[in-house]
Amino acid sequence: QVQLVESGGGLVQAGGSLNLTCKTSGIFFSLNDMGWYRQAPGKQRESVAGITRAGSTNYADAVKGRFTISRDNAKNTMYLQMNALKPEDTGVYYCKAHFISSTYWGQGTQVTVST
Repeated sequence: QVQLVESGGGLVQAGGSLNLTCKTSGIFFSLNDMGWYRQAPGKQRESVAGITRAGSTNYADAVKGRFTISRDNAKNTMYLQMNALKPEDTGVYYCKAHFISSTYWGQGTQVTVST
């Protein structure tokens, strides 16, 4: 059974930091391209950052220089270090795993940034 479980969200003041974790099971983690997405109230889900199985990373312009995505293949886990958080970073953050034609999503973790 495939499971992607996000954790680490919460309420933080603007300028603060959070570190999100996505623990996976049931997939060959090291073969998957992984990504973080977020969805703000009333908006579509959008890509935040991605990391390929080779370790290449990409970021949305809105988070470049503030967020860092990483993965630990030995722990089947992906991370998102978020610094200098802004109120517009508020939303539900989801992790995604993708390998060939298979895509899996976690249930999400809420991030709320107050002014």
